[in-house]
Formats: sequence, structure tokens, C-alpha cells
Amino acid sequence: MDETTAPRAQGGTGQEHGTGGTTEVTTALEGDVATLTVTGELTEEARRPLVRTMTDLLLAEPGLRRVRLDTRAVSYVNSAGMAVLVQLQKLGQPRGVELVLVAPPAAVARPLQLSGLWLRFPVEE
Repeated sequence: MDETTAPRAQGGTGQEHGTGGTTEVTTALEGDVATLTVTGELTEEARRPLVRTMTDLLLAEPGLRRVRLDTRAVSYVNSAGMAVLVQLQKLGQPRGVELVLVAPPAAVARPLQLSGLWLRFPVEE
């Protein structure tokens, strides 16, 4: 199993939602399945490390079939964070790579449900 960590987003104390919180992304690869674990807030600051990680995976792993996005440690999601999830899904679609949310907490599930995006994502408990 390979593991990598994307750098944390730069910002403030992380106490204010969407105003400088930190996000950390770690990657584990097993065969044709990658698991991206997101810690912190899923906001605009999360876009760069998540998109970079997904792009690197797609370029380095031609046999990749599934990306499991583990959001259990995500404490907050705003509209920019939801847009990042849709962007990650769209990045994988041309290659047939499925993006799956792993046991999303209420902080992730509720905004997706309210926005109507919840049905776009398969969920793995």
C-alpha cells in the first residue's frame, strides 16, 4: 500500500468556517482502488490539494477504477467544497473512475442532501 500526503492549505487558526481552516489529504493505493482521506474543512482551500492528488493518481495509475473519498474527519463543508466534490467526480468520469464517499458524517451529508447533490455520489458505509 502506497501512502502520500498533500500539503496543508495555508491559512488562519481553523476556528472560522471557510476562512483559512486547514485541509490535509492523504492517499493510500491498493490495486485499482485509491483512498483519499480528507481531514479538516472542505472549502475552497481544499480544492488545490484534492484536485492535485486526484490528477496525480489519474496520471500515475492507468488501471485506477475507484477512488474512495474518506470524509469522516471533515468538520465543515460549504458550497465551494461541494463544487470540489463534483469536480473530482468529473475528473474521473472520462476514464471510468468511480468516486465513492466513505461513511460521510452529517457535516458532509447534510449540505449535499440539501443541495440535491447527494444522489450523484455512491456511498460506502
